Amino acid sequence: MTVLVALPVLLPLLAAALSLIVMRSPRMQRLIGATVLTAIAVIAGVLLAEADRHGPIVLQLGGYAAPFGITLVADRLAALLLLTSALVTLAVLIFSIGQRITDYGRQTASTAFHPMYLMLCTGVSLAYLTGDLFNLFVAFEIMLASSYVLITRRTTAERVRASMTYVIVSLTSSLLFITMIALVYAATGTVNLAALPEKVGELDPGVQASLGLLMVVVFGIKAALVPLHFWLPDSYPTAPAPITAVFAGLLTKVGVYALIRTQTLVFIHDESWTVLLVVALLTMIVGVLGAIAQNDLNRMLSFLLVSHIGYMLFGLALFTVIGLAGVILYVVHHITVQAALFLTSGLITRHTGTVSLHAMSGVAKAYPLVAVLFALPALSLAGIPPFSGFVAKIALLQAGAAVGTPAAYAVTAAAVLTSLLTLFAVTKIWVGAFWGKVGEPHPDPDPTDEVTVGTGSTSKGMLVATGGLVAVSVLIAVFAGPLADMSERAAADLLDGGAYRTAVLGEAGGE
Repeated sequence: MTVLVALPVLLPLLAAALSLIVMRSPRMQRLIGATVLTAIAVIAGVLLAEADRHGPIVLQLGGYAAPFGITLVADRLAALLLLTSALVTLAVLIFSIGQRITDYGRQTASTAFHPMYLMLCTGVSLAYLTGDLFNLFVAFEIMLASSYVLITRRTTAERVRASMTYVIVSLTSSLLFITMIALVYAATGTVNLAALPEKVGELDPGVQASLGLLMVVVFGIKAALVPLHFWLPDSYPTAPAPITAVFAGLLTKVGVYALIRTQTLVFIHDESWTVLLVVALLTMIVGVLGAIAQNDLNRMLSFLLVSHIGYMLFGLALFTVIGLAGVILYVVHHITVQAALFLTSGLITRHTGTVSLHAMSGVAKAYPLVAVLFALPALSLAGIPPFSGFVAKIALLQAGAAVGTPAAYAVTAAAVLTSLLTLFAVTKIWVGAFWGKVGEPHPDPDPTDEVTVGTGSTSKGMLVATGGLVAVSVLIAVFAGPLADMSERAAADLLDGGAYRTAVLGEAGGE
């Protein structure tokens, strides 16, 4: 069973190399990618079931025991996010294949996409499963390198400008990350996540606070927390729809995952962290207000992405079981919903030829299936019952009210307001894009709008991929009870940490 822990990292890595070798055979590239990502989803499901029954599954690579060797760990949280991410990456791959076949035909080779996409999946899997800070850094660098290639494919001037912002910010974050690792190692003598709690506990409180805050900054850039979010609305909307979908669904959530893992395992918080609560409040409000101000569909969705990262930070900052359970459930919901919305945006822009809400109309009448595929995840994002977003938000609101501090009450109120403003934002999209007749002019047109002729063509693969993600988001709501129970068990493990440390270090390390 322990060997399975390595496969979500090794399979896409080997598949990326194989995909590069067979780059003259588009059919083989597509088959390799789809097969490997399906296998990862199955493996993740097995790991989740095993971790839920028996606790964390640990693989010590090379025969070197922790904290000296490379450790991979699949606990409830890692396995659950790995499964969700595998489903999203598979759906996005199917969408991308369908889009490429529609645009260029079945025999057109793709030199870079499949290898780089599989490398991105390698980085995501490694980030979830690694048991030390250095290999977490390696995972982020793998994601950065592959995402840069993906975001700059078929380069335009706008995409180069946006990608430069993305790369500069990412490299700055990487520099801070490696500096943080050096400081942690200098202070504690280890970077193993299971060994760090004891070592950090021996440090001066001021040093602990400084290291904890530096980790928040490093992973806050990755997660796009306000005020470190500025790069995301500029870079994500310029990428092709499937790339934007996987970036929005996964890359920011890996940053959130790193925050959750380090702040619960490495540092001991006996009460809510007011600084994080303030950042959560700002992230919610600034993000949703930025979304409302947009006319560009993809920029609006990007700002909504930023806003809803605030919900995840809110639950983490409470440092309670119910709060962390709400975060885990919310992350699972948001990965699927946000990716589905960006894929649907891609369908809309293909039909209308524009991303401007002032220049599109009548999508609901002309393409009713696309309207349904947008409406379901949009309502879920806004937290409308009985969708998955409602279930996750209720858990977070209950957690905030249970803590009962003024800061927690303030962020709870902000969460309710943000949900209402999110509903307003998605309603604005609906009115602009879906109502009216096709080609009907907007009553207040924007002279800067750029409109091209929409292709009007979408393949079955594109629709099936988007519909599959929407169906997953609906299933999250249907099985909200069991998922909430599992999230609560995962949250309890995070706050206790004993099972994780014992699994990695043995009985002595778990004491």
